[in-house]
Amino acid sequence: MNGIIHVEHIEKTFKGDVKAVRDVSFDVAEGEFFAFLGPNGAGKSTTVQLLTTLLKPTAGKLEVAGYDVSKDPEKVRLSIGVALQETGIDPDLKGRELLEFQARLFGFSKKEAKKRAEELLELVGLTEDADRLSGKYSGGMRRRLDLAMTLVHQPKILFLDEPTTGLDPANRKAIWREIKRLNKEEGTTIFLTTQYLEEADQLADRISIINKGQIVATGTPAELKRTLGLDAIVLQFEEEEEAKSAYEAVSSDEYQTERVKNDVTILAENGTSILADVIRKLDERNLHPAQLNVKPPSLDDVFIQVTKDQKEGGLNE
Repeated sequence: MNGIIHVEHIEKTFKGDVKAVRDVSFDVAEGEFFAFLGPNGAGKSTTVQLLTTLLKPTAGKLEVAGYDVSKDPEKVRLSIGVALQETGIDPDLKGRELLEFQARLFGFSKKEAKKRAEELLELVGLTEDADRLSGKYSGGMRRRLDLAMTLVHQPKILFLDEPTTGLDPANRKAIWREIKRLNKEEGTTIFLTTQYLEEADQLADRISIINKGQIVATGTPAELKRTLGLDAIVLQFEEEEEAKSAYEAVSSDEYQTERVKNDVTILAENGTSILADVIRKLDERNLHPAQLNVKPPSLDDVFIQVTKDQKEGGLNE
């Protein structure tokens, strides 16, 4: 059974035979929080534009909320909310005015539009600033207002294209909380692209990584980390000579060892199981690291690994 978002072998070719998206397939279940990651130019935003009817695919099948994106674009638009990287907020209108205007565009009566605007202003914490010109809003306030505008018609699916880019940590966390609440309490399906891997790790039920127009990894955050399978024991020394000696002491055919200046990193399948042996080898040479950390694989590690492999393997070569 297809998901609320169904993507089947889609391709998008631009002038000059440039393939921005090539043979991409995935499904997003109803109510799922789905993150879509990739380096700059990987095809993330192109895929979002295809799903939200802003572009037409060169080949393949796209269904959103049960509608064919190419055949029923208007029905798709009525089912989705879209917040792109650049907000389309008129700086000469007040926050309340913008929300009421948006509601009227979706067929609300004047009375209904006023009520919906009040609900949304409270939802995103902008009630006190509702009658200020939106051009006077901070970056975080504009993002929250943009989010409110995408929610006017209570969409089944919310597409968020890097919604927290450029925000300070406090405003990013505020947006995170609201998006998570929409997903968990309202049952809204979220399709998120982000450059913050921590964001995807904390929020998403499932993640796909795209590189050079193709999907290179898909799974829950935990599943993706397990595919890498290596813990990192990081030894930090005060002197580079100590690090050189430590590198010689702990190097083994059983695991991978790297040194960068004062830091020695050991990559192993179960870092804690070899930790006692590593410490013994250091003690034998009277070497004492200033810091020692054992880190499980992170989503950053997975991202770097799968995109590096594709660059080296050359999907487009």
